[in-house]
Parts: sequence; structure tokens; C-alpha cells
Amino acid sequence: MRRVRFLIWKELIELGQDPRLLAIVVVAPIVQLLALGYAATTDVRNVPMVIVDADRSAASRDLIARFSASPNFSLVDTVSSPDDIDPYLERGRAWMAVAIPPAFGARLLRAEPQALQIVADGSDASSTNVALGYATNLLAGYAEEMAGRAGGAGRAGAIELRVRVWFNPRLESRDFMLPGILALLLLVVTTNLSSAGIVREREVGTLEQLNVTPLRRWELIAGKLLPYAFVGMIDVCLVVAVAVFWFHVPLRGSFVLLFVLSMDYLLTTLGLGLFVSTISSTQQQAMMTSIFFFLLPMMFLSGFIFPIENMPAAIQAFTYLLPLRYYLVILRSIFLKGVGLETIWPQAAALTLWGVAILSLAVVRSRKRSA
Repeated sequence: MRRVRFLIWKELIELGQDPRLLAIVVVAPIVQLLALGYAATTDVRNVPMVIVDADRSAASRDLIARFSASPNFSLVDTVSSPDDIDPYLERGRAWMAVAIPPAFGARLLRAEPQALQIVADGSDASSTNVALGYATNLLAGYAEEMAGRAGGAGRAGAIELRVRVWFNPRLESRDFMLPGILALLLLVVTTNLSSAGIVREREVGTLEQLNVTPLRRWELIAGKLLPYAFVGMIDVCLVVAVAVFWFHVPLRGSFVLLFVLSMDYLLTTLGLGLFVSTISSTQQQAMMTSIFFFLLPMMFLSGFIFPIENMPAAIQAFTYLLPLRYYLVILRSIFLKGVGLETIWPQAAALTLWGVAILSLAVVRSRKRSA
């Protein structure tokens, strides 16, 4: 045990002499615990919704006020025509739409049956089911109160709900998760491979030999990153094929657009891997830095598992710095909604900007590192 004790002490001394590794081991878990303690929740709150008010009566305004006052919903807008809800659902600005028909208030006061339509974005099946339950309970309570005002308490069917689920009518959670798994696989594989590959060259001393060859700096970086980009594109084709032909996830949009924007995403992940290699001295450091400071925060805070709308406002603002957030929207929109670049161009632009920025920063740091 004496020899074991000395060996343990030696390992602790070596750990303390490496401040970056010590920060990864001690600081990263605390930071992640604090962030995920607020963000990691399966509760569904503040469901963004839009209401079509074709009645403009006191009853419709009362119903709108109830949705606004509910902690479960966040009213995005009130429109006058059902045709106006399409852009909100396609762009993800709203998860649900409630259409109030003309003469809604007058028919309720006469205790006559009245149809009310709910249109929901079924991309996230679990959240949609919960949100529909919230809306159904709210409308049932409202109908009961209105029937009581009209002296018709106890009459059934005052409001008939007609629910339509768009984009994922079967409410299959697999259709929502599998496109996200593609994004996560590309992030893990290409970031870890590119960072570890470059650090491995530095560890064995071959990177210095490459630096003194006639290769230009951009040629060296391209030669190190392009093989991993090729691996990433093979992964895209394989995962999409398995998702579509084995799991029958619908691909309603353009595969060409998906492929092109996936290359845009690979620019980000490979740039991130190159950046990690510039702040790591060993493969162990590169792997732990990638996992603790980039992969885990992106997985939990990007909307892959937990809806961003349920997170605190400060964490929601932070998620705009995560490239995985934008790529998830792109993938799920192309797969389930079948939209084109005219709808998802803000996410594509943000992803391109992120990729150019991180790759430029990594190139600058690699020059300083090799100087």
C-alpha cells in the first residue's frame, strides 16, 4: 500500500501541474451542473402560439386573455385569417395555432355547439402532446364557464375541438430525434477526429517536420481537415439512408439542400476541432476539452433533448452561440416540414458565420502556436 500511496500522490502532483487539465476536471463539471440544473427540464412551459380571431367579440377576447395569462402558453401574435398561421408554424415561431371562427361568442351565449380548430406543429411529438393537453383543459374550463353564464350548465359539447397535427401527424418521437442524432454524430466524430489527429502529430513530433516542408500553411490545414470532412459526408449519406429507408422518417425537403448545408455545418465542426487542437497539448486534453466544454453543452442546450423555450431567458440567449442549434432547425425543417432555403436562410447564414469565425480563429491560433 505504501507504493500505491506514493503512486497516487505522484498522479495528483502531475494533475496539479497541468492547470488546463485541472480546470477540465474541477471547473467544467460545476459549470455544467449549474447550467443544466436550470436548462435540463422536460416540463413544457411558455408554448409559443398564434391565435386566429375571426370573431372579434368579447368572448374571443376573453379566450385570448386566458391563453395570454396561462403560464403554459406564450402568445406570439393574433391574426385574422387561418392562412396567416402557415409562416409561424413553418419557421418555428409558434408550436400551436387556435382558430376562433366568426360568430363564436354569439353561439356560445346561446349554448349552441361550436367548433374550434387547433393546429399543432407535431415535429416534437412529446412536447406537442403535452401542449395539446394544456390547450384542451383550458378550453374545457372556458366552455364550462360560458355554458354556466348562459344558464346551460351541464350541457355537453358546447365547444367541439378539431385538432390537426402538421409535419408529424403520427406524433412519432423517432421522426424528431433521428435528424438530431445526425447532427450530434457529425459533431462528435469530426470534432474529435480532427482535434485528436492534429494533436497526435504534435505529440509524436511529426507536426514540426511538416511545418518545415514546402507546404503552405493553408495546404497543411486543408490536408489535415479535408479527410475528416470526407468522412463526415459519408456519415451524412449513411445516416440519412438508414433514417429514411429503415426507420421510415419522412424526408419531405431537398436532399441536395440538406447535403449542402451539412457541408456548411462541417465547416463549423472541423474549425472547432482545429481550435481545440490549438489549446491542447495532448490527445487526452483535446478529448476532454471537446467533451466538457463543447459537446455536452451543445447536446443539452441546443434543443436536441430539451426545448429551448423552456429554459431561463439567460440560457436561451446563450444558445444563440451554439452552432448545433441552427443545424438542428435546418435538419428538422428539411426532414419534417419540407421547407426550402427561403425559410431556413437565417439559420444557414448563422451557421456559415459561425464556421468562418471559428475556422479563422483556429487558423490564427495555429500560426501563433507554430511560430
